[in-house]
Amino acid sequence: MRGIRYFGAVIVVLGLAGLGVQAQTQQPLPDAPSAKRTPQQLPAQPPINTAPLPPVEEVPGSSSSSDSSSSSDNPTPPAHPDEKAVKPSSDAPDRPKVTPGDNPFPEPGTPGNPSAPAPDAAAPSVPSQPLGNQPPPPQSASQRDLGTIKVRVNFIAVPVTVKDDSGRLVSGLLPKDFQVLEGGARQELRYFTSDPFALSAAVVYDQGLPDVAVQKINQTFAALEGAFSPYDEVAIYTYSSAVRKLKDFGAFGKGTSQVFSLLKSETGRNSSPQVYSGPLGPQGPTVNGLPVGGGPNLIQRAPQETHALNDALLRAAVDLGKRPRERRKVIFIISDGRESGSEAAYADVLRVLLTNEITVYAVAVDEAAIPVLRKLKEIKLPRKGYGNILPKYTSATGGEDFPEFSQSAIEEAYNRAMGDARNQYTLGYYSHAQPGVYRQLEVKVARAGLKVHAKDGFYPLPPARSAQP
Repeated sequence: MRGIRYFGAVIVVLGLAGLGVQAQTQQPLPDAPSAKRTPQQLPAQPPINTAPLPPVEEVPGSSSSSDSSSSSDNPTPPAHPDEKAVKPSSDAPDRPKVTPGDNPFPEPGTPGNPSAPAPDAAAPSVPSQPLGNQPPPPQSASQRDLGTIKVRVNFIAVPVTVKDDSGRLVSGLLPKDFQVLEGGARQELRYFTSDPFALSAAVVYDQGLPDVAVQKINQTFAALEGAFSPYDEVAIYTYSSAVRKLKDFGAFGKGTSQVFSLLKSETGRNSSPQVYSGPLGPQGPTVNGLPVGGGPNLIQRAPQETHALNDALLRAAVDLGKRPRERRKVIFIISDGRESGSEAAYADVLRVLLTNEITVYAVAVDEAAIPVLRKLKEIKLPRKGYGNILPKYTSATGGEDFPEFSQSAIEEAYNRAMGDARNQYTLGYYSHAQPGVYRQLEVKVARAGLKVHAKDGFYPLPPARSAQP
C-alpha cells in the first residue's frame, strides 16, 4: 500500500515535469535572420516620422565579436528613437551601406539579396570618376565641337498686303491660304500674324518740285500728321540737290508738328521758263549777236537740275536700319519720282532697303500723277536719269505708290498708305541662304482675283557678332 502511494507520487511529479517541458518547447521563438531568404515585408510605420534613422555610433571599447555573438544568441530589434527627437529634414544623413556578410537584412539589389527589386530610380546617382579620383582634363573648343554640325539660318519676315479688285484690304486669310517660295522652292511657315505693328517711318519730302505743287502739298500736312498713331516714331527728311534731316526718330508729338509747320513756309523751284540767251538774256542787250558797248560775247548754258532721290532714300534707309526689328520699317516719300545727279545708284540703295527689311510707299504728285506722262517718265533716258523711279522702289520692296493730283486725293493717299503699312499679314520662315546673296521671293494666295503686294527678294543678314568680354 505504501509502495503504491510512492509510485503515484512519482507519476504526478513526472507529469508535472512533462507539462513544464511542453510549455517551454511551445514558447514562440524569434525568427533567426538568414542571408539566403528574402526578408519579410515589415509592417508600415505609423506616419509619425519619415526621416531616415541616424547612423549608429560605436561605443569606445566595445567589441564587434561580442556584439555579433550576443545579437545572434538573443536578437532584439533596435529601439525606435523618440518621435519628438527625430524631425523630418532635407539634410538628414543617409543610412550607411554595409556588406551582405555584416548586414542581416541586406539592401535590395545587392549580391546577398538578388531577388529584391532594384533601388529606386529617383535616388541620386553618384557621378563616376576616372581612376585615381582625378577630374577629367579640360577640353578645347575644337574638341567640344567634334561631331557637331552647325547650320546657319536666318529668320525671314515677309510683310504681305492683299487687296481685291477695288483696292480694298482683304482680311480673314489663314496660314493655309499662303505659299512662300524662295528661289522657286516652297518654304515652311514658322510665323504668321495679322496683328498691326507700330511704325518706324521716315517721311521724305521732295522740295525740288515746282512751286505750284509744293504749295499744294504744304496744305496737306495736317492730314499727314493724322495718319500716324501715338505709338509710331517719325523722322523727317527733305531733298532737292542735297539731303537734309530735319527731325530724328522719336515719338510722334509736338516736335513733329513744329517741323511740319516750318515746312509750310518752304517754296519750290520756279516753274517759269528761264532765258539764257537773246536780246533779253542775262548778258545784256545785243545787236547782231554782239553785246552793246563792246565786250566779249558770253554764252550761258542752262544748269543741269539735280534731284537726289537715291541719296535721300539711302540716308533714310541707313537710319531706319538702326531701329528695333519688332517695328515695321517704312519710307514714305512725296515726290514726282525724278532722279538725277545722285551719288548712290539704284542697285546699291535697293540692297540696303532689302537687307534692313524696309518697305517704300510713295505719293506720286505733279506730272507723275498724270496717267500718260506717268508711263513715259518711267523710262530711263541716257544722261537724264529716271523721270519717275518710284514704281521700281515700291514694287521691289513690297510697297505701293499712289498717284494723286488734287489736294483731297493726296490727303486720302496718306491714310491709305499708312493703313496698308500698319495692317499687313506677316509671314515668317527660316532660310539657309548665305549672307549677302540675293534670294528671290514669291508669295502666292490660294484665292483667285486677289492682288498681292510683297517684296521681290531679300539679302540675308550676316551672323550676329558675339559680345566681347
